[in-house]
Amino acid sequence: MSAKQKIISFLNFMKGETVGGIIAAVVAMPQALAFGVATGFGAMAGMWGAVILSITAGIIGSNIPVISGPTGPCTIALASILSSHGFGMDKAFVILFMAAIIQIIIATTKLSDIVKYVPYPVISGFMNGVGTILIIMQLNPILGHPISSTVVGTLKSLPSVLQDVNFSALVLGLLTLFICFAIPARFNRYLPAQLAALVIGTAVSVVWDFDVERISQISLVLPSLQLPDVSAAAIREFFPYALIFAIVASSESLLTGLVADSLTKTNSSSRRMLASQGAGNLLCSLTGSLSGAAATMRTAAAIKNGAVSRWSAVISGLVLLVILLKFGNLASEIPLAVLAGILIKIGYDIIDTKFLKVIKYAPRDDLYVLAIVFLLTVFYNLIFAVACGIILASLLYAKRCADRANLGVKDITDKETMQYEAALEKSSHHKIRVVHINGQFFFGSATRIISHFDEMLGTKYMILNYESADTLDISAVFALEDIIVRLLAQKIEVMLVIKSDRVAEQLKNLKITEQIGENKIFYDEKAAVSYAKNLLKSNVNAKSKGHFPFWHIHH
Repeated sequence: MSAKQKIISFLNFMKGETVGGIIAAVVAMPQALAFGVATGFGAMAGMWGAVILSITAGIIGSNIPVISGPTGPCTIALASILSSHGFGMDKAFVILFMAAIIQIIIATTKLSDIVKYVPYPVISGFMNGVGTILIIMQLNPILGHPISSTVVGTLKSLPSVLQDVNFSALVLGLLTLFICFAIPARFNRYLPAQLAALVIGTAVSVVWDFDVERISQISLVLPSLQLPDVSAAAIREFFPYALIFAIVASSESLLTGLVADSLTKTNSSSRRMLASQGAGNLLCSLTGSLSGAAATMRTAAAIKNGAVSRWSAVISGLVLLVILLKFGNLASEIPLAVLAGILIKIGYDIIDTKFLKVIKYAPRDDLYVLAIVFLLTVFYNLIFAVACGIILASLLYAKRCADRANLGVKDITDKETMQYEAALEKSSHHKIRVVHINGQFFFGSATRIISHFDEMLGTKYMILNYESADTLDISAVFALEDIIVRLLAQKIEVMLVIKSDRVAEQLKNLKITEQIGENKIFYDEKAAVSYAKNLLKSNVNAKSKGHFPFWHIHH
């Protein structure tokens, strides 16, 4: 590569990192303000938390564009801990300090890999629960009343609140929600809906002088280091709560890392990413800022706008810092009802609509798990809910199937096919592979099976032969979808061999069949192999003559 090409490549790289970082910062700002208010730490604590965590995790984290800061699950976990036990800010920062240490310790072990094996219904139930909690707890502020510390408290106070509604606050809240939902998703990369709602809602309240509660008490003083009082007695008292927060923050960060890996087609170090999150949260707890985790929506926004490395996270934090120092004093005018509307939209976005859209086709066992986790998350305890969900899913699986899933791979390399390959290029290795998925393809084997396909990507045609008559659980369905997407992204033709009409109908209902085409679904392996051979011969002949067949052009 010439010097000029290197410069152009670097400029394109920096353009993607800068644009991605700026967009992520714009998305993060209203969320950081809202989460800071929701926890009781204050709006500026939320902003400083987003700045510190994003920059710290960006500098020392894995080389993927993971944007960090206060998040919904972390906010709910922390608010639940503080409200349930009446802890003040001094004790809150002790808990966050200990949680950060726990995160760093977890990063030195293999525990960071466990999140890959959490059943999808457990994750879905948890996220649906967190989204529901965020929505319910903003009902009081959007009606012009102080926020309640619990879901049950909010629901109990609702009848009296409805008798004394502050209609100015309600108008602002509804205006915020309208803007958040009305702006099409394709415009969010240019003007994030939440930021537009924040600016317009605040401007309306100021111009018309609405009598509503505002953030107020804004301080732009740089945070100073303060060591929490971590004594032996404090460790004994607060360790369970620190562990809860550490698990929530770590799980969300690791799941965001998986999303980032999927979008960027990389394989980052989960341990390094988790260690960087712990270091960032440690610094947050020492500066009186709100801790958090890697944020999925902000990370996706950065990647979709060109970010490919961790420097976008650093840029995002620096942009937030400039906004904070230049315009932070204006935040005192933001109405709490506007922040409540933004949090309701965030709660809606957290809810797992992907699963809900196909819920009527999901196996009954998955629905049991999701319902239990959802109810326990909303009305009892987040960590207890996840633990119960994992145990229940494991027991239901043990009841349903005792055999572990496995793969059997065999290559189709008959002389005829090899002659066509040799004619194209001596060094090419166009193989047809048949992958047998034996036994029950379930959530416990989904990640392990997916990992095998990274070793098979030298092929040209992949035949997936699912030999079981058992229907797939929802985790396996999404895992199968992930496998197909990975293979298609590598320009690999995919065919499915299904032995059961029930499984074929299930995949059709869940739109999996559409992704590869109904003409590539077979009930007999020999038919699939014959079809793949014909495609390979057609492709080789076309290339040898200098043109490509119609089917290849539209792949």
